[in-house]
Formats: sequence, structure tokens, C-alpha cells
Amino acid sequence: MRIQRQSVGTFPMMAFSLNRFNSSQFKRLVALIFWLLVWQLTAMAIGQRFLLASPIQVLQALIRLAPTLSFWQTMATTAFRIIGGFVIGLLVGALLAYAAHLSGWAAAIIQLPMRIMRSVPVVSFVILLLLFAGSTGLTITIAALIVAPIAYANLQTGLKQQDQDLADVAKVFNANKWQTFQAVTWPAVLPFLAAAVQSGFGLAWKAGISAEVIGIPSGSIGEQLYHARLTLATEDVLAWTLVIVVLAWAGERLLDRLLTRA
Repeated sequence: MRIQRQSVGTFPMMAFSLNRFNSSQFKRLVALIFWLLVWQLTAMAIGQRFLLASPIQVLQALIRLAPTLSFWQTMATTAFRIIGGFVIGLLVGALLAYAAHLSGWAAAIIQLPMRIMRSVPVVSFVILLLLFAGSTGLTITIAALIVAPIAYANLQTGLKQQDQDLADVAKVFNANKWQTFQAVTWPAVLPFLAAAVQSGFGLAWKAGISAEVIGIPSGSIGEQLYHARLTLATEDVLAWTLVIVVLAWAGERLLDRLLTRA
């Protein structure tokens, strides 16, 4: 009986260990280790540091950069600019979508510039902004230009999905605009807002960093990438790229939590 009790007691522990082994977190860790090994072996096969730095060399570059004050200032400056542009673009897109929802004439007028903004390459906007305004405000403007049409298209679709019957009920009960917004508009718009945030945030980082590399605004990550490229410091390029990925990932996780609460 004692042996049976011990054997029965081991089954939950085995199942728990198996669940942990098959968990998504464990799979992600294994995948990360796999690609790091591929990266390391590829760098060793190439054997040229200026062509492809190894993960160890990139880690050494991060250890060299991280203790400096300029590293944190640069990271904070670029993050502030891109997040600021993202918020501005989201607000502008939302306001334009609401205006288009209220008026067919407004929708017709707004539609053309939104299509142009979605189609024109980022580099064209960057060159035009550099010609007229220089690198001042370049990152914020580019991030806003990228996010605004995404927010506009998604939120305009969400506004069209409102339940008209529920809106009529709100009118019958003399609900004010705020109550109607909470009961009718917000539930319809929220999924489309979440989609706009998730797709727009990553694009804001890509476009913002690209603009910085071209325009080279002072104190930006793009400036550091540009100078690292000139000196063939591939480990610094990859180190700053890793910083960008981590910042974008952390921002997306935070936005996901905020949207989940909403």
C-alpha cells in the first residue's frame, strides 16, 4: 500500500512537469536558444567581425554601452519621440475617423490624403521634411504620419459597426452623449482600436528609426546606427538593433495590458 501511494502521488508531479515542458514559455526559450546558436555558428563560419558580429560580441558591446549616460539618454530620446508620434497619429486618426463618420463630405475630403499617406514610401516623407524643416521633429512627424492612416481606417470601420438598434434604445431612454458612447460606440470601436494600436506601434518604431538613420537627428538611436555603420562596428549596430527590439516589445506588452483592462 505504501508503494501504491507513492506511485499514485508521482502522477500529478509528472503531469505538472510535462505541462511545464510543453508550455509556450519553454518552447519560446528553446526557440531563442536555437536561433542564437544559428547566429553564433553563422558568425563563426563567416569569420569576419565587420560582416556579422557574434552574439557574444554583441553582448560585449551592450556591456560597454550600457554603463554610459549617453546610452540611456539616447534610448530615452528616441523612445519619447516615437511614442509621442504614435500617440499623435492615433489621436489624429481617431478624430478624422469620427469626422468622416459624421459627414459624407468630410469622408470624401479625408480619404485621398489618407490613401496617399498609406502609399507614399517613408523615405519620401523624410526627404521632404528634411528639405522644409530639417531634422527637428523628424521622428515624431514620421511616426505620426505612419500611424494616422492606420488608426483612421480601423476606427472608421469600427464606427460603422455600431449597433443601430442599441443606439435607438439609448435615444428612447434619453441617454446623454457620454452614456451613449460608453454603451454603444466604445464596445464597437475597441476591437478595431486594439488592432490599430498593435499594428501601428511596431510600424511607428520601424519608420521612426529609419527616419533617424536618414535624417541623423542629434541624440538619437538612428544617429548611433549611422556612425556605427561608418566605422564598420557591426557589433554596435546589432546592439542598438537589439535595444530597439526590446523597447518595441516592452511597449507592445504594456499596450496589450492597457487594452485588456479597457
